[in-house]
Amino acid sequence: MGKQDILNKLKDTIVTQNINGCAEAAKEALDAGISAVEAIDGGLSVGMKIVGDKFEAAEIYLPQIMMSAKAMNAAMEILTPELEKEQTDEGVGTAITFVQEGDIHDIGHRLVSTMLGANGFKIVDLGVDVPNDTIVDEIKKLKGGKILLAGSALMTTSMLGQKDTVLAIEEEGLRDSVKIMFGGAPVSDGWIAEIGADATAENAADAARVALSLMK
Repeated sequence: MGKQDILNKLKDTIVTQNINGCAEAAKEALDAGISAVEAIDGGLSVGMKIVGDKFEAAEIYLPQIMMSAKAMNAAMEILTPELEKEQTDEGVGTAITFVQEGDIHDIGHRLVSTMLGANGFKIVDLGVDVPNDTIVDEIKKLKGGKILLAGSALMTTSMLGQKDTVLAIEEEGLRDSVKIMFGGAPVSDGWIAEIGADATAENAADAARVALSLMK
């Protein structure tokens, strides 16, 4: 089986919520010489983008999302030890990652945190349903360093809270201390410009590339 076939298999097992198949495809990828980063980039992330789009279009619902998450977790158990071996020690900055208040969908959030960590960021993971006070307090603790805020929202309703997050950071006089990147199925470049954030990304792998460019 060729490299693209294996990556497609990883993608398909996420979309079809095939937990055992996803773990097996992850092992198959490593055995074929595919790096953990590439397996996430070209396989898991692609599958999760499809799942996120289907959820936003009401083609699938929460139970399917949770099963896809379990499939991804099964693959990540295989890939994470290899990912740690591949991890760079550049120390490009600290990434505060979180899921927007009112939202508990953390699949994309976990992928982004993993990919940022693999690209040299120190990760401070605040988890899901995170209020703005918590975010502001964390930025204050890290002020003076290179800080990236990477927030996720899968639902349009929780996405709207991203505007309040930027405002809260501005009101505390911290906007110049942090680069702000938001992601999630409903997030667009237009929305990022409207709320005064810095960037968005299509998927977890793209998020890592965008994040590194923001830190330069």
